[in-house]
Amino acid sequence: MSVLPQSVEKVINEFSKLPGVGPKTAARMVYHYLRSPNHDAKKLADSLNDMDENVMFCDKCFNVSDKKVCDICSSPLRKNSKICIVEESLDVIAFENSAVYDGLYFVLGGVISPAEGISADDLRFKDLKKRISELMESNEQVEIIVATNPSLEGEASASYIHDMFSKEVKEGTILITRLAMGLPTGADLEYADRLTLKRALEGRRNI
Repeated sequence: MSVLPQSVEKVINEFSKLPGVGPKTAARMVYHYLRSPNHDAKKLADSLNDMDENVMFCDKCFNVSDKKVCDICSSPLRKNSKICIVEESLDVIAFENSAVYDGLYFVLGGVISPAEGISADDLRFKDLKKRISELMESNEQVEIIVATNPSLEGEASASYIHDMFSKEVKEGTILITRLAMGLPTGADLEYADRLTLKRALEGRRNI
């Protein structure tokens, strides 16, 4: 016989699926909502439901958005001659919070990782090829800033991107740069401070 109501156990189980949240932490979170006098549980449920129904991926950059084309991609103030390739949407937030970048983005959705069974076919490289082709129609040269994390997997993905556009690089229609090592090896972009990101962008290099 279970000590807890089935509905409570279900919520604990769902919370424990979150990154870095174990069963004990999940239980404390659930009891917080059970004790709340302000109907916080309903507010959370409504917010999650709203997110599930209204949030999508941008058709051009694949960042999370509430529109088919996000505000960054549709902004006339962003320079469409450079595009920053990141692993996840959280990396876009990190760059935007730094206020040091004025170009476009593309979210790969991860990195190549044979150990985890993630190949190039599992990521958005075909969509990236299409997006770069679109930008080349209105620019003599497009700069691709590879901003994958400085890990083995991130470097493998950077090399794959370079190989994808090697012909265009030789022709001079595409310039590929990599974030400088202002970012320590093994670090995640979402935890980098403004100065670290600024130095990494300023010190990017050809690959």
